[in-house]
Amino acid sequence: MKNKEKIPVYDICNLSGSQFQENDFLAERFGSYLNRHTPGLHLPHRHSFYHLVLFTKGKGSHTIDFTQFAVRPFEIYFMIPGQVHSWQFEGETDGYIINFSETIFRTFLLNPNWLERFPFFDGVSENCVCRIPTGIQIKAVQLVEEILIQATRENSLDMARLLLMQLFIIIDESLNRNNKKVVPQSKQILLRNFRRLIDQHYKSIKLPKQYAELLYITPNHLNALCQDFIGKSAGELIRDRVLLESKRLLTNAGMTITEISLNLNFQDNSYFNRFFRKYTGLTPNEFRKQLIIPKNSSHAHTSK
Repeated sequence: MKNKEKIPVYDICNLSGSQFQENDFLAERFGSYLNRHTPGLHLPHRHSFYHLVLFTKGKGSHTIDFTQFAVRPFEIYFMIPGQVHSWQFEGETDGYIINFSETIFRTFLLNPNWLERFPFFDGVSENCVCRIPTGIQIKAVQLVEEILIQATRENSLDMARLLLMQLFIIIDESLNRNNKKVVPQSKQILLRNFRRLIDQHYKSIKLPKQYAELLYITPNHLNALCQDFIGKSAGELIRDRVLLESKRLLTNAGMTITEISLNLNFQDNSYFNRFFRKYTGLTPNEFRKQLIIPKNSSHAHTSK
């Protein structure tokens, strides 16, 4: 694919400045990180790594995959590789930022899919933002502060990984205590596998029955599972993934609507336009125009 067809993608090597010298890990205070990456407003972009931000001060908004969230202290954002995001802050903003590669835990644990156990790493924007309960706010900050201390030491990546794992676990446990409906582990695995298959094949496989075959279950079983625990049909989840990628690609001014429809394997441009308008209420061109970021904003900042 030509470069013009790609949303800008940043890797950790682009984001130098942390005391950590590891190529697959970066940890620092958000204020200093933000100051280095706000020479001006940037277009929405993706990361090739996991991106974690814990706010302790500030307000404004953060958009993840076209869903906007208010920035508030003691909220933590978990983003997976490939998600599109941008920031807009008001006044002074601070906290902590941790970036790490997809391999940082795969080379450390026997379970290569360990991160997928956590709902905040499922790639669904509404699940990416967590309010840290009052009872664990001090503990969460202590863990991140300790990670920053490890960043000043050589050969300390293993300790940083352990602290990061502990942070994930205490937040996950606090979320589970507040959940009214707990998904049995066997069904969690099945749902994760279904979402993984959608991510791999959404351009070429459109029908729930085709995914059911890959999962060795019946279409009715797959649909009931999705309805019971996600509140959407299997077909809606497939459609939502196609719509999400459509929106991501529309952030590229250099990519035409025809190129986007071909990229997503639509039969023709008019079919893609009808599909997009049916589920968003806008044509692709109308949606693209809404993505324009105001240039005359003295308090706006966009972070990588």
